[in-house]
Amino acid sequence: MGKLLLIEDDLEMQGLILTYLNQAGFESIAAEHPNKALEILKSEKIDLIILDITLPEVDGFELCKKIRTFSSIPIIISTARGDIYNKIQGFERGADDYLAKPYEPAELIARVNALLRRFKPKEMIFDNLTINTQKREVNIDGKKIDLTNTEFDILVFLIENRLYPVSREAIANSINAIHEESSLRSIDTHVRNLRAKIGDSAKEPKFIQSVWAIGYKFCL
Repeated sequence: MGKLLLIEDDLEMQGLILTYLNQAGFESIAAEHPNKALEILKSEKIDLIILDITLPEVDGFELCKKIRTFSSIPIIISTARGDIYNKIQGFERGADDYLAKPYEPAELIARVNALLRRFKPKEMIFDNLTINTQKREVNIDGKKIDLTNTEFDILVFLIENRLYPVSREAIANSINAIHEESSLRSIDTHVRNLRAKIGDSAKEPKFIQSVWAIGYKFCL
Protein backbone atom coordinates (compact mmCIF):
# COMPACT_ATOMS: atom_id res chain seq x y z
CA MET A 1 0.00 0.00 0.00
CA GLY A 2 2.73 2.46 0.88
CA LYS A 3 4.11 4.29 3.92
CA LEU A 4 2.88 7.87 4.27
CA LEU A 5 4.26 10.86 6.16
CA LEU A 6 1.77 13.48 7.33
CA ILE A 7 3.31 16.87 8.17
CA GLU A 8 0.64 18.74 10.14
CA ASP A 9 1.02 20.87 13.29
CA ASP A 10 -2.70 20.98 14.17
CA LEU A 11 -2.83 17.90 16.39
CA GLU A 12 -6.61 17.52 16.14
CA MET A 13 -6.49 17.64 12.33
CA GLN A 14 -3.43 15.38 12.39
CA GLY A 15 -5.33 12.76 14.38
CA LEU A 16 -8.33 12.88 12.02
CA ILE A 17 -6.23 12.49 8.88
CA LEU A 18 -4.20 9.65 10.40
CA THR A 19 -7.46 7.88 11.25
CA TYR A 20 -8.66 8.20 7.64
CA LEU A 21 -5.35 6.88 6.29
CA ASN A 22 -5.16 3.97 8.73
CA GLN A 23 -8.75 2.96 7.98
CA ALA A 24 -7.81 2.90 4.29
CA GLY A 25 -5.01 0.45 5.07
CA PHE A 26 -2.00 2.77 4.87
CA GLU A 27 0.94 2.72 7.25
CA SER A 28 1.11 6.35 8.34
CA ILE A 29 3.32 8.43 10.60
CA ALA A 30 3.11 12.11 11.48
CA ALA A 31 5.36 15.05 12.31
CA GLU A 32 4.23 18.46 13.49
CA HIS A 33 7.59 20.22 13.00
CA PRO A 34 9.53 20.59 9.72
CA ASN A 35 12.84 19.52 11.29
CA LYS A 36 11.29 16.31 12.59
CA ALA A 37 9.79 15.65 9.15
CA LEU A 38 13.21 16.04 7.51
CA GLU A 39 14.76 13.62 10.03
CA ILE A 40 12.10 11.03 9.20
CA LEU A 41 12.58 11.47 5.45
CA LYS A 42 16.32 10.92 5.74
CA SER A 43 16.04 7.87 7.99
CA GLU A 44 12.96 6.01 6.72
CA LYS A 45 11.53 4.92 3.37
CA ILE A 46 8.48 7.10 2.79
CA ASP A 47 6.30 6.62 -0.30
CA LEU A 48 4.23 9.83 -0.14
CA ILE A 49 3.98 13.06 1.87
CA ILE A 50 0.84 14.95 2.88
CA LEU A 51 2.01 18.45 3.72
CA ASP A 52 0.27 21.32 5.49
CA ILE A 53 1.36 24.87 4.70
CA THR A 54 1.04 26.56 8.10
CA LEU A 55 3.94 25.10 10.08
CA PRO A 56 6.22 26.44 12.83
CA GLU A 57 9.43 28.23 11.80
CA VAL A 58 9.38 27.07 8.15
CA ASP A 59 6.18 27.18 6.10
CA GLY A 60 5.08 24.25 3.98
CA PHE A 61 6.06 25.90 0.70
CA GLU A 62 9.67 26.29 1.80
CA LEU A 63 9.70 22.79 3.26
CA CYS A 64 8.41 21.42 -0.03
CA LYS A 65 11.19 23.26 -1.88
CA LYS A 66 13.78 21.89 0.56
CA ILE A 67 12.51 18.31 0.17
CA ARG A 68 12.82 18.64 -3.60
CA THR A 69 16.57 19.27 -3.24
CA PHE A 70 17.11 15.64 -2.21
CA SER A 71 13.95 13.67 -3.06
CA SER A 72 11.36 13.21 -5.81
CA ILE A 73 8.86 11.64 -3.41
CA PRO A 74 5.26 12.58 -4.33
CA ILE A 75 3.83 15.42 -2.23
CA ILE A 76 0.19 16.39 -1.68
CA ILE A 77 -0.30 19.83 -0.15
CA SER A 78 -3.23 19.75 2.28
CA THR A 79 -4.20 23.26 3.40
CA ALA A 80 -7.00 25.71 4.08
CA ARG A 81 -5.40 28.10 1.58
CA GLY A 82 -7.40 27.21 -1.48
CA ASP A 83 -6.86 30.32 -3.62
CA ILE A 84 -5.15 30.11 -6.99
CA TYR A 85 -2.11 32.15 -5.86
CA ASN A 86 -1.24 29.62 -3.15
CA LYS A 87 -1.91 26.69 -5.49
CA ILE A 88 0.56 28.12 -8.00
CA GLN A 89 3.13 28.59 -5.23
CA GLY A 90 2.70 24.97 -4.20
CA PHE A 91 3.18 23.57 -7.69
CA GLU A 92 6.12 25.89 -8.39
CA ARG A 93 7.89 24.56 -5.30
CA GLY A 94 7.48 20.96 -6.36
CA ALA A 95 4.11 19.71 -5.09
CA ASP A 96 2.41 17.01 -7.18
CA ASP A 97 -1.14 17.70 -5.98
CA TYR A 98 -2.98 20.36 -3.98
CA LEU A 99 -6.05 19.70 -1.84
CA ALA A 100 -7.90 22.57 -0.14
CA LYS A 101 -9.49 21.99 3.28
CA PRO A 102 -12.15 21.10 4.15
CA TYR A 103 -12.35 17.99 1.98
CA GLU A 104 -13.96 14.58 2.15
CA PRO A 105 -11.67 11.81 3.42
CA ALA A 106 -12.56 9.75 0.34
CA GLU A 107 -11.08 12.44 -1.92
CA LEU A 108 -7.80 12.44 -0.01
CA ILE A 109 -7.57 8.64 -0.21
CA ALA A 110 -8.36 8.73 -3.95
CA ARG A 111 -5.62 11.30 -4.58
CA VAL A 112 -3.12 9.34 -2.48
CA ASN A 113 -3.88 6.16 -4.43
CA ALA A 114 -3.63 7.98 -7.77
CA LEU A 115 -0.19 9.41 -6.93
CA LEU A 116 1.08 6.10 -5.60
CA ARG A 117 0.05 4.41 -8.85
CA ARG A 118 1.78 7.10 -10.90
CA PHE A 119 4.99 6.91 -8.90
CA LYS A 120 4.97 3.15 -8.33
CA PRO A 121 8.52 1.85 -8.74
CA LYS A 122 9.07 -0.12 -11.94
CA GLU A 123 11.29 -2.61 -10.12
CA MET A 124 10.73 -4.22 -6.74
CA ILE A 125 13.32 -6.38 -4.99
CA PHE A 126 12.64 -8.82 -2.15
CA ASP A 127 15.66 -10.89 -1.21
CA ASN A 128 16.52 -12.88 -4.40
CA LEU A 129 13.18 -12.06 -6.05
CA THR A 130 13.03 -9.14 -8.51
CA ILE A 131 9.82 -7.91 -10.17
CA ASN A 132 9.83 -5.39 -13.03
CA THR A 133 6.26 -4.13 -13.34
CA GLN A 134 6.92 -2.21 -16.56
CA LYS A 135 8.39 -5.18 -18.43
CA ARG A 136 6.19 -7.64 -16.46
CA GLU A 137 9.24 -9.75 -15.71
CA VAL A 138 10.13 -11.79 -12.63
CA ASN A 139 13.65 -12.98 -11.82
CA ILE A 140 14.95 -15.35 -9.15
CA ASP A 141 18.71 -15.06 -8.54
CA GLY A 142 18.95 -13.17 -11.82
CA LYS A 143 17.21 -15.89 -13.82
CA LYS A 144 13.99 -14.98 -15.61
CA ILE A 145 10.91 -16.92 -14.48
CA ASP A 146 8.06 -17.42 -16.96
CA LEU A 147 4.76 -16.57 -15.28
CA THR A 148 1.32 -16.43 -16.80
CA ASN A 149 -0.43 -13.04 -16.75
CA THR A 150 -2.64 -14.23 -13.91
CA GLU A 151 0.29 -15.48 -11.84
CA PHE A 152 2.17 -12.21 -12.37
CA ASP A 153 -0.86 -10.10 -11.41
CA ILE A 154 -1.49 -12.17 -8.28
CA LEU A 155 2.13 -11.77 -7.20
CA VAL A 156 2.08 -7.99 -7.70
CA PHE A 157 -1.30 -7.69 -5.97
CA LEU A 158 -0.03 -9.58 -2.91
CA ILE A 159 3.10 -7.39 -2.81
CA GLU A 160 1.12 -4.15 -3.08
CA ASN A 161 -1.10 -5.28 -0.20
CA ARG A 162 1.62 -6.94 1.85
CA LEU A 163 0.71 -5.21 5.12
CA TYR A 164 -2.37 -7.41 5.45
CA PRO A 165 -3.69 -10.81 4.35
CA VAL A 166 -5.90 -10.61 1.26
CA SER A 167 -8.89 -12.82 0.58
CA ARG A 168 -9.51 -14.92 -2.50
CA GLU A 169 -12.47 -12.66 -3.24
CA ALA A 170 -10.23 -9.58 -3.20
CA ILE A 171 -7.80 -11.25 -5.59
CA ALA A 172 -10.60 -12.32 -7.94
CA ASN A 173 -12.18 -8.85 -7.94
CA SER A 174 -8.88 -7.08 -8.60
CA ILE A 175 -7.42 -9.15 -11.43
CA ASN A 176 -9.03 -8.93 -14.85
CA ALA A 177 -7.65 -12.26 -16.04
CA ILE A 178 -9.69 -14.13 -13.44
CA HIS A 179 -13.21 -14.52 -14.77
CA GLU A 180 -16.12 -13.88 -12.42
CA GLU A 181 -17.58 -17.31 -13.07
CA SER A 182 -14.35 -19.04 -12.05
CA SER A 183 -14.34 -20.85 -8.74
CA LEU A 184 -12.45 -19.06 -6.00
CA ARG A 185 -10.58 -22.33 -5.56
CA SER A 186 -9.00 -21.73 -8.96
CA ILE A 187 -7.00 -19.00 -7.24
CA ASP A 188 -5.44 -21.69 -5.06
CA THR A 189 -4.30 -23.42 -8.25
CA HIS A 190 -2.76 -20.20 -9.58
CA VAL A 191 -0.98 -19.59 -6.26
CA ARG A 192 0.28 -23.19 -6.13
CA ASN A 193 1.72 -22.84 -9.64
CA LEU A 194 3.20 -19.45 -8.78
CA ARG A 195 4.88 -20.86 -5.69
CA ALA A 196 6.39 -23.71 -7.67
CA LYS A 197 7.86 -21.31 -10.23
CA ILE A 198 9.45 -18.96 -7.70
CA GLY A 199 10.74 -21.80 -5.53
CA ASP A 200 8.37 -21.19 -2.64
CA SER A 201 6.72 -23.69 -0.29
CA ALA A 202 3.32 -23.67 1.38
CA LYS A 203 4.75 -25.46 4.43
CA GLU A 204 7.77 -23.18 4.83
CA PRO A 205 6.84 -20.04 2.92
CA LYS A 206 9.48 -17.50 2.01
CA PHE A 207 7.30 -15.26 -0.13
CA ILE A 208 3.63 -16.29 -0.03
CA GLN A 209 2.00 -17.37 3.20
CA SER A 210 -1.40 -19.07 3.42
CA VAL A 211 -3.69 -17.42 5.97
CA TRP A 212 -6.35 -19.77 7.30
CA ALA A 213 -9.96 -18.78 6.56
CA ILE A 214 -8.80 -15.65 4.68
CA GLY A 215 -6.45 -16.20 1.76
CA TYR A 216 -2.81 -15.23 1.29
CA LYS A 217 -0.19 -12.74 2.44
CA PHE A 218 3.17 -11.72 1.00
CA CYS A 219 5.74 -12.45 3.72
CA LEU A 220 8.53 -9.92 3.08
